[in-house]
Amino acid sequence: MATLLHVPLSPYCRKVRIAMGELKVPFALEEEPVWERREAFVALNPAATVPVLLLDDGHALAESQAIVEYLEEAAEAPFLMGKDAKLRAEVRRLALWFDNKFGSEVTDYLYRERIMKRMAGHGPPNSEFVRAGVLNLEQHLRYIDMLLEQRHWLAGREFSLADIAAGAHLSSLDYMGAVPWVDHPPAHEWYARFKSRPSVRPLLSDRVPGWRPAAHYANLDF
Repeated sequence: MATLLHVPLSPYCRKVRIAMGELKVPFALEEEPVWERREAFVALNPAATVPVLLLDDGHALAESQAIVEYLEEAAEAPFLMGKDAKLRAEVRRLALWFDNKFGSEVTDYLYRERIMKRMAGHGPPNSEFVRAGVLNLEQHLRYIDMLLEQRHWLAGREFSLADIAAGAHLSSLDYMGAVPWVDHPPAHEWYARFKSRPSVRPLLSDRVPGWRPAAHYANLDF
């Protein structure tokens, strides 16, 4: 069985966990304190980041997009990237949007400041960064609303890696109660469908020591 090295609530690790659930790939989870930069871990991934997927043959795969595309290619019935070239391009565009643009403008300012710094013992969050993350989140939620006014799922008619990437980031922020769902009904309805999927439900039991999740976090009908 493969083993996924992860950090709790990491959206990039969650992206891989959800994809493995959708593709029905069994795996074990192992927490990796990346801030310690363990020699054995850095040998697996010189970037010293998670996720890292350890395959049965001992090979290590790093970076969430590379891992998901490997899993997709290895699956007997791949579908997460879309069924034609144009759809795959849109799925990749949105997955990169959330991993890069959303990640740098929102996740880094909220998840990294409030959760990662706490776990690593690096002091309190920077209040200016947190405020910037909250403001940026509003703009991204408006974009999600716009997409969903035209589509059933973010990239089109079918659930895809675009939804997984977006939901992975938003689920980490939702743990903190940082997402103003009430102001964004299309995004709210989409996220309720997203977190009701069997591949997502195991993530709702994740906990960060010393930090309780928002009251609605594990509620499928919130």
